[in-house]
Amino acid sequence: MGAKQEIGWTTDGEDGQTRHVFAHRFGGEWKFFERPKRRGRDIEWTPLEEPPLSDWMELLEALQRRADRDLVPPAQVNALKAMIRNRFPEEGARKLKGES
Repeated sequence: MGAKQEIGWTTDGEDGQTRHVFAHRFGGEWKFFERPKRRGRDIEWTPLEEPPLSDWMELLEALQRRADRDLVPPAQVNALKAMIRNRFPEEGARKLKGES
């Protein structure tokens, strides 16, 4: 895969409204964006400065599925797990999916 990567999903927001989220990887960093609905050219993507843990976990699951199909290297999944552990140390007792 090239230097950039995008993964998107749809989820319910805190206010109960459906939102579309995508994470964009460029240069080893993940940036998250959201918007209230999936279609429409007039709807702008809003950057998420501090994405919640649930968005990070959605990204991890999507990346693991891609790794299972040999679309991304396993090292990229491990790097994302390390990022999640660093950002959410209070969740350290919680095991990340795929770990023994």
